[in-house]
Amino acid sequence: MEADINMDALKSEIRQAIINTKANACPITMRLAWHASGTYDKRDGTGGSNGATMRFKLEAEDGANKGLSIVRDMLYPVKQKHPEISYADLWCLASCAAIEFSGGPKIPFKFGRLDHSDESRCPPNGRLPDAIKGADHIREVFGRMGFNDQEMVALLGGHTLGSCHLVRSGFDGPWTRNPLKFDNTYYKNLVELEWREKKWDGPKQYEDVATGEPMMLPADLAIKDDPEFRVWCELYAKDEKKFFDDFAKAYAKLISLGTPCDPFKAEAPVSDKEKLDIKFRAAAMHGSVGLCKELHTKGADANAQEKSSGRTALHKAAFWGHDATVAFLVQDCKVNVNTVDHNGDTALHDAAKFGHEKVVQLLLAGKVDASIKNKEGKDAHTIALDQDKPAVAQLLKK
Repeated sequence: MEADINMDALKSEIRQAIINTKANACPITMRLAWHASGTYDKRDGTGGSNGATMRFKLEAEDGANKGLSIVRDMLYPVKQKHPEISYADLWCLASCAAIEFSGGPKIPFKFGRLDHSDESRCPPNGRLPDAIKGADHIREVFGRMGFNDQEMVALLGGHTLGSCHLVRSGFDGPWTRNPLKFDNTYYKNLVELEWREKKWDGPKQYEDVATGEPMMLPADLAIKDDPEFRVWCELYAKDEKKFFDDFAKAYAKLISLGTPCDPFKAEAPVSDKEKLDIKFRAAAMHGSVGLCKELHTKGADANAQEKSSGRTALHKAAFWGHDATVAFLVQDCKVNVNTVDHNGDTALHDAAKFGHEKVVQLLLAGKVDASIKNKEGKDAHTIALDQDKPAVAQLLKK
C-alpha cells in the first residue's frame, strides 16, 4: 500500500478531522492509539492495535477508554473516504500525525493492520497502566509488552501532550502549561519543579508547590523517584532531540506490537511490473502522453488500479484535464472507461467536477456510462451542477 498511497494527502484529511474550529483533538487522538495498542501481552500475543477491537462494546467500555468514542467518530469521515485502510491502521496513523502536528517527532509507520469482525479477540479489561500506582506497576505493565526502562520513560513522555479530565480519568489538569505542544517540558517540570500532594476530593495527584499547576500523577512521580528511571528523566529534560528520537522508536514499536507492521523491518521490494504501472499512472497524472506511450510499449498496464485508492491512469488524467492523454488512453489503449475508484467515482466524475469539457467529450465518445453513481449517490451530471459547471452539465444532459 505504501508504494501508492499519498501520505501527505491522507495526513491533510486527518488534520482537517482532528484540528478544526471546533476542537484540537491531537492529544486524545494520540491517546486512542496508545490505549488500542497498550493492551498487548507478549506472552500469548493477545491485545494490541491489530484488530481495532475498541470498536466493540467489550473494550470500548473499559473505564480507561472513556471518552475515546469522540475521536473515533471524528476520524470516521476519513475512514469513509478510504475503505482500503483499516480502522486499526487509521487510528495508529492518526496518532502519529497528531504528534507530528503538535511539534513532535515523525513516527515511523507501516500499514498492514487488520480489523477483527467481532469482539471475540478483545483483550480483558484492566490491561492499561494505572496512573495511581508506582514503579513496580509500570515495569509490570510495560514489561508485559516487551519494553525496557528507557522505553518506558520515553513513552510516559507522551504526557507532555494533553490534560487529565475529571469526567474521564478522575484526575484533573495538564502536565505542562502548553498541553497542545509536544516537547520535553514534561520532563523539565518533573525534575525541576517541587511537587506536593494536592488537597482535594479526587484521587491522589500532585501540584507544583509554587503555582498549584501544572500537575503530576503518582506514576509520573514514580519515574522521577526510581533511580533507574530517573536517569532517563534527567537526560530527556536536558536533551529534547534525544527524547524525540527515543520516543519515536518506542512509540512506533508500541503501535506495532502484535501486528505484521514492524516499521523497522525492510519491506518486500516492489516488483518491476508494479514500478512500471506506478510510473505510467504518474505520467498520466502529469499529462506526459509521450512518456505514457513509451511505458505502454514496455508493458505498463493502462488499466492497473492504485492499491490505496482504486484510481487508474484515466482517473488521474481526467482529474487534471489532460485531454491528449485521455485520448491516448481511451482510443489507443482501449482502457475501461467505467472503472470506479474507492469512492465510486469514474473518470467522468472527475472531469465533470472540474469542468474539463474536452475530456468529458472524449469519455462520452468512448462510451462511458454517465449514469454511474458514486458512493455519495451522485452521477457526473449532478456533480457538474453542484460544482457550477454548466457547459459540462449541458453535455451530460444531452
